[in-house]
Amino acid sequence: MTILLSTLNARYAHASLGLRYLLANMGPLGPDTRIQEFVIGAKTTEVVERLLAQHPRIIGFGVYIWNVEETTRVVAMLKRIAPDVKIILGGPEVSFETDEQAIVKLADYVVTGWGEITFPQLCAQILNGPQPLMKVHAGVQAPMAEIALPYALYSDEDIAHRTLYVEASRGCPFKCEFCLSSLDKTAWPFPLESFLAQMEDLYARGARLFKFVDRTFNLNVKTSMKIIQFFLDKLEAAPDDPVYAHFELVPDHLPEALKEMIARFPAGALQFEIGIQSFNPEVQALVSRRQDNAKAADNIRWLCQHSQAHLHVDLIAGLPGEDIASFARGFDQLVSLGAHEIQFGILKRLRGTPIIRHTESYKMVYDPYPPYTVLATSLIDFPTMQRLVRFARYWDLVANSGRFANTIHELLGVRPFENFMAFSDWIYTKTDATHRIALDRLAKLVAEWLQVTGMERERALALVASDYAGGIDGAHKKAAAANAGTVAAPARQVRHLAA
Repeated sequence: MTILLSTLNARYAHASLGLRYLLANMGPLGPDTRIQEFVIGAKTTEVVERLLAQHPRIIGFGVYIWNVEETTRVVAMLKRIAPDVKIILGGPEVSFETDEQAIVKLADYVVTGWGEITFPQLCAQILNGPQPLMKVHAGVQAPMAEIALPYALYSDEDIAHRTLYVEASRGCPFKCEFCLSSLDKTAWPFPLESFLAQMEDLYARGARLFKFVDRTFNLNVKTSMKIIQFFLDKLEAAPDDPVYAHFELVPDHLPEALKEMIARFPAGALQFEIGIQSFNPEVQALVSRRQDNAKAADNIRWLCQHSQAHLHVDLIAGLPGEDIASFARGFDQLVSLGAHEIQFGILKRLRGTPIIRHTESYKMVYDPYPPYTVLATSLIDFPTMQRLVRFARYWDLVANSGRFANTIHELLGVRPFENFMAFSDWIYTKTDATHRIALDRLAKLVAEWLQVTGMERERALALVASDYAGGIDGAHKKAAAANAGTVAAPARQVRHLAA
């Protein structure tokens, strides 16, 4: 073995698309290259032992915000035990501000940006000479048609047990300053026919869950419709063997022709991730986010009322210029639109993003350690930001989980943000925890809170029991029974379908 491609995924179900792209484009070095993936939380010594057991001369690591600290420990140990093994880093976390990073100091080389051309070239120089003179190598962007697609490298094990990440395009034309894609000049599509041919091969091998990582799936509507049609054809040809597709949708760009196709999908076959981030026009302008809020709201409402797609809508707390009252209005507006999940995130200062330009003027204080979450701003102090962090966690446990589909409406009432914040503050005083709260205990706490706010005990217990009974997730059980053989969606989405 000469070259190992490795990374620490956030969980086993997340197969690394980036490593497979590199392997697919290794050219003559391909036969001497293999992938070895790990999951965060693995013991450093065990990771190092398994890597060195392959006797590599080069190890390339994919470094991301979620694994940089653990990968740093792995690289540090490798350089102590096997200093002759060359370490090459790549990935978004090391593509910017490289001089400041401990992991970069430990490694031999870094490839910033795109790696399909530059990484194999660098490996060839290390193995065959002349030896590279520079430590940091800017990745060369290949023409899209010249990048070998990696989907044949998903193994049968991947197809059976893991989410398959795919992309019909890279890049993004928008300039939202909190996102790394803001550094792209545009979006670049892969040749559609060859991409769909590889999707056909994956489907023929048994793949049924496809997660598109395109930042702007519906930017080119003609392309979107062809991809959507691919999945409709599969559903219509084999309704008892359904396929499930996840796309990131631009919220204010949903023409009628695309709506008509979306409306044809059965429940459990389609999920859209929709980034709203903020409904405040002044904040949007401040962070260079272009969005027609009225159109975005209308489209979300239409999707909720006229399609069976599962909607996962994103909001970000802690953006410069946004206070609690403004965020609460946006949150309440999203609740009123009816999205299945509101992913309430706290702003993170990703390396290289232009959001840093607001640090001084808006007193943005960030955690110096990954994931670089904002701790305070000029409008939201640290204690309040911590309340928002807890709100986000409890919201995920109670609302987004789908386990309290009946109860959540009573809990939110006519002032969703205010009421859930009160619940969040209360449950934290009761538990002093945001993690490892058993489901049966959570159900009892929700019922107790309903009584605290004035609901009769019998009604509160009956309401919670309608969602959760005897330690069994009732909604999920009901959905599974009702949709057996017809739903490909993951468990959490199935729970929402049952509501």
